[in-house]
Amino acid sequence: MNARMVAIIGAGPVGLAAAAHMLERGMSPVVLEAGPEAGHAIRQWQHVQLFSPWEYNVDKAAARMLAPTGWNSPDPQSYPTGGELLDGYLTPLATRTPLREAIRTSSRVTAISRAGFDKAKTRGREQAPFEIRYQNGKGPEVLHANAVIDTSGTWLSPNPAGRNGLPAIGEPECSARIAYGMPDVQGARRARYAGKTVAVLGAGHSAIGTLIDLVHLADDEPGTQPVWLLRGADPAKAFGGGRNDKLAARGELGAAFAALVASGNIKVETEFGVTHLSESDGRLEIAAGSCCGARNVIADELIVSTGFRPDFSFLSELRLRLDPAIEAPAALAPLIDPNEHSCGTVRPHGARELAHDEPGFYLAGMKSYGRAPTFLMMTGYEQVRSIAADLAGDKAAAARVELVLPETGVCTRGGLETAAASECCGGPAKQDLSACCAADETAKTSGASGCGGS
Repeated sequence: MNARMVAIIGAGPVGLAAAAHMLERGMSPVVLEAGPEAGHAIRQWQHVQLFSPWEYNVDKAAARMLAPTGWNSPDPQSYPTGGELLDGYLTPLATRTPLREAIRTSSRVTAISRAGFDKAKTRGREQAPFEIRYQNGKGPEVLHANAVIDTSGTWLSPNPAGRNGLPAIGEPECSARIAYGMPDVQGARRARYAGKTVAVLGAGHSAIGTLIDLVHLADDEPGTQPVWLLRGADPAKAFGGGRNDKLAARGELGAAFAALVASGNIKVETEFGVTHLSESDGRLEIAAGSCCGARNVIADELIVSTGFRPDFSFLSELRLRLDPAIEAPAALAPLIDPNEHSCGTVRPHGARELAHDEPGFYLAGMKSYGRAPTFLMMTGYEQVRSIAADLAGDKAAAARVELVLPETGVCTRGGLETAAASECCGGPAKQDLSACCAADETAKTSGASGCGGS
């Protein structure tokens, strides 16, 4: 085994960036991708336009690797779709650079442990290589590596419709009328939704984007009726920071959605926590509550856009240190916990916040955020840059912050959302890595708790 072998789970943007940084530092990455091609998950939402322009979506090490191939860097100010991200960046990176020798597609990881050690055995554990088992067309395979970076994301484990984190009663039985995430309602899935009453559950950007697409579909396909099922009481919370958002496309999306809701093009059901799903006369009955106090919505289709959660099933023999609520690395969770604050952005972070009690193992990318919804691709690039430095023994570079994140235009302090100033919550924290922003850092310095001392 190569003394600097690093296994990377997932060949998405962050996984490929991790491999690029490993190669630059003289290590030997092996990228295990469950899908048939790099960027497989993105292919499921390639119709979606990203909020961030190209300048935020290209990793620096990856760009340096692409440069000798004759790659033309996209306009840094334009906004790619998922498909354009694949065609203009990920596919060339995976096929035209030295990374093509490192990627193993159709290789689904099924388990990771330490060679010769179960989870309970400690003495000598750190010196044992990781044993990664994966499945491909030839059958079970085994790979040994000195470090593992899990960038497998969360796309394949969407949250269910039930308001309590469990599937709603009857959800599995009604699966034929349910889709998750952000299906292409105007394109590849048009026939499924045209002319139908379509309920969309969720309050994040995926739900908003899908509802906007359904309104546009209704312009061409009479009878298409979008219904927004909102668990909360205030639709305005989903409208975002508007002009204060430094990611203009994200701010514009919220503003456009607010206008459609105000115009009545979208039927809104607030405080609708789904509890039961059933089929009735060939349609889907969606219930909130039970017995006498239940409310019902009748639709033809339901799109569940309630976010995603990480899958830790193949990591059960590793010693992970996870926050019990957010399911993110314990040191990162306080920075991203939506119960406490969002304060514009999350302070850039790296190897120190992402490490576990299993030396050499890291979660990175979307999966590192657990159930928190605030991940940005550029955050993942900074994570793996730091991890690569840490594995190479360059502790100074691992600790250094090399990223400035754009503000969302919305701060949350103790559950109260307010429009942001030019630097949300006073900008990023200067010293305290546990603080999400300057206001939070000031509060903690004075002995208060919570963002801004609330």
